[in-house]
Amino acid sequence: MADQSIISALVLGLIEGLTEFLPVSSTAHVLLAGHFLGFRSPGNTFAVLIQLGAILAILLVYARKLLQIAADLPTSPKARHFVVTVLIAFLPAAVIGALAHGFIKAVLFETPMLICIMLILGGFVLLAVDKMEFRPKYHDVMDYPLSLAFKIGLFQCLAMIPGTSRSGATIVGALLLGTDKRSAAEFSFFLAMPTMLGAFALDLYKNRSALSFDDGAVIAVGFVAAFITAILVVRSLLDFVSSRGYAPFAYWRIAVGAVGLIALLLGA
Repeated sequence: MADQSIISALVLGLIEGLTEFLPVSSTAHVLLAGHFLGFRSPGNTFAVLIQLGAILAILLVYARKLLQIAADLPTSPKARHFVVTVLIAFLPAAVIGALAHGFIKAVLFETPMLICIMLILGGFVLLAVDKMEFRPKYHDVMDYPLSLAFKIGLFQCLAMIPGTSRSGATIVGALLLGTDKRSAAEFSFFLAMPTMLGAFALDLYKNRSALSFDDGAVIAVGFVAAFITAILVVRSLLDFVSSRGYAPFAYWRIAVGAVGLIALLLGA
């Protein structure tokens, strides 16, 4: 049984790391995989802590750029502008997430059927947007206007419905608002930093009385798997979407959602 838990933790950690920064909804993949694997996290410790692995991964990959921005803050208006744009984009999710946290976790996250439907619907939306012919006005995340950042932040709030995808919502919103594909993905990375750290801190606080580290090996396996795979994804995604677009992720969403829906209808 312990070996089975380790294997499940490894699978879920790999899924978390591979999908967290892709527009496919890591939450949907982890919840559905956990459902079909019969994996139960004691006190939600596992679900909370493996996400920290993905957070640390993106901070590591962007460490040099983040340190440069921090060093430039006192003297560079451009650096200060960029930090403000990220914080403004983060604000809507911070407010709504804090107010609706209980409903999101207790109701929406416990509805596998809804997750599958949102995967499929989001896939068709992503596919449609990817095929649209845009004339991008914004190519550099450092130059995004504050109004654009706030609107992208509103799109991110859609991801509170599991299966929607945080990165998918922000990328689709950014593309519709006039950014190019590469900078849309990159801004999604930067916006993920405060958003995921905030969600992690809130989850940790809300579950503080139930947290248990008794199953440390299971947590460690999932954490390391998420960390390593997230690094690989972040380092390769920008080049991939620049050349291939988002259609492959759209088809993947539709396929996973359809398979999950069929399995649930068959009573799996």
